[in-house]
Amino acid sequence: QVQLVESGGGLVQAGGSLRLSCAASGGTFRTYGMGWFRQAPGKEREFVAAISRGGGNTYYADSVKGRFTISRDNGKNMMYLQMNSLKPEDTAVYYCAAAIPGRGLIGTNNYDYWGQGTQVTVSS
Repeated sequence: QVQLVESGGGLVQAGGSLRLSCAASGGTFRTYGMGWFRQAPGKEREFVAAISRGGGNTYYADSVKGRFTISRDNGKNMMYLQMNSLKPEDTAVYYCAAAIPGRGLIGTNNYDYWGQGTQVTVSS
């Protein structure tokens, strides 16, 4: 059983930056592919970025490509999302998640464990 806790959200002006962190415990972190998802009010939860178990492969939604960077530190059981050039449309609750072993890293259905989320608000 993996427990995930996000932190680092907040209020930022458009064009600004934030760094989200995800702390994992209770499992073998390095065996899980990991992802970031977000959910805006009235919308479905959507994929943002994902990273393979060893960190060698990363994947991004088109909407954040070139602005967001996902990374992980298996020695510290941590995952990060560096968000630059933030836009008002990035406003959402951001969730980190651990993938079901052997499944893909893009869809929400491929993830078994979820954090409680952290709010990111980008003002125009």
